[in-house]
Amino acid sequence: MRLIYVDDSGAERSGYATFSWLELRIDDWQVALREVLDWRHRLAREQQVPVTYELHATKFVNGRGDPSLDPSWNRHKAKRSLVVDDAFRMLAAAPWLSVGTVYSQTSLRGRAFADERSRVYGELVTRLDQRLTAAGELGILYMDGDGTDRSYVAAHRELKLATRSLIEDPAFQHSHSSHLVQFADLVAYAGYQHVLQLPEKRFTWPWYPSLSAVDVNGGPLAV
Repeated sequence: MRLIYVDDSGAERSGYATFSWLELRIDDWQVALREVLDWRHRLAREQQVPVTYELHATKFVNGRGDPSLDPSWNRHKAKRSLVVDDAFRMLAAAPWLSVGTVYSQTSLRGRAFADERSRVYGELVTRLDQRLTAAGELGILYMDGDGTDRSYVAAHRELKLATRSLIEDPAFQHSHSSHLVQFADLVAYAGYQHVLQLPEKRFTWPWYPSLSAVDVNGGPLAV
C-alpha cells in the first residue's frame, strides 16, 4: 500500500498546469512523519518558526506572512530560501521518499484552461494507477483542499473498477493540518518553478532537480 500526497501549481497567466506528488509505502509512514517533525522542531529551535505554522510555499518563499517569532527574520527572503534549501536536502536524503511531477503548457485561458488542468490531473491519476497495478500495490491519494472541486473525483471514477489500484476517491485534507501535504506543496512549487524557469526565480531552480534520484519519471513529465 502506498500513500500519495498531491498538490497542484502553475498559473493561467503562464499557461502551465502542474501537479506534483510525494509518496511512501504505508509501512514507512511513521518513520517519514517522525523525520518531517524532527525537521520542523529543528526549524523552530533555530529560526523560531513554530511547528504549527503552515509552510505554504508561494507565501513563504515570496516573503509573505510572519512565519518566525523573530520579526527581523521575517523580512529577509534569503533566509526563507535557505530554509527551503534545507527542506530539500532532507527530502533528497529520505530513503522512504518517491516524487513526481506532470505538467502541460497551453495557450488556453478561462474555462478552457480549467478543463486542461482537469485533463492533466486525469493523466496523473491514470499514470499513478497503472504504476501501482504494475507493481502489484494499492494506493490512497491525499490532496490539499476541501473536496468542492468535483473534477478530481471524476478522474478517479473514470478508472475501471475491475483493474484499478488507486482506491477510493481522493481524500481531501487541508494543508494546515498535514505536514506531508505541506511538503507536497513545496515539491509542487519547486516543480513548477523548474519548468517555468523565470530568471528572477533562479534561486528556486535547483530544488526540484535535487530530487531527481527519487523522481519516478526522472524529472517533470509533459502530458
